[in-house]
Amino acid sequence: MNYAKLNWTRQQRWLKTGELNADLINLVMQIKQPQHWILITEPWCGDAAHILPFICKLSQMNPLITLDIQLRDTEPYLIESYLTGASKSKSIPKLIVRNSEDQDLMVWGPRPQENQELFEQMKGDERDVEEIKLLLQKWYNDDKGRTLQHELLEALTPIVAGVS
Repeated sequence: MNYAKLNWTRQQRWLKTGELNADLINLVMQIKQPQHWILITEPWCGDAAHILPFICKLSQMNPLITLDIQLRDTEPYLIESYLTGASKSKSIPKLIVRNSEDQDLMVWGPRPQENQELFEQMKGDERDVEEIKLLLQKWYNDDKGRTLQHELLEALTPIVAGVS
């Protein structure tokens, strides 16, 4: 419960202060076919608290985008089709972008690559879980959503250009 409360506060802060990348805004505005964005998450997920607000803001920029938030631990357990890495973990958040025929155009997540590498390094160094959480949160606060948006720009560009 404490994580859910803390993450609610984090999300509200990003919804209020998070700045969207102008190139990404322009790209999202160029989407001409309906897209269904599905975000698999949970209220207790610290990574999601820093990612969901940006995805929500982006999805609201174009009426052809619908955003559906699915809880990882609730039926229909969509996460089972989007497991992460060799360990097949249920890591979240996961963003799935689908076309109007329900075909996946893109899957992103669970966190920006630079943050993922930091996480894996600290885990490999057998750092304390609380220390890992604090350092990941610091990374998100320092990054201010820039890396997430850059990765989304790179992933969405071929889709919008019709090359995917």
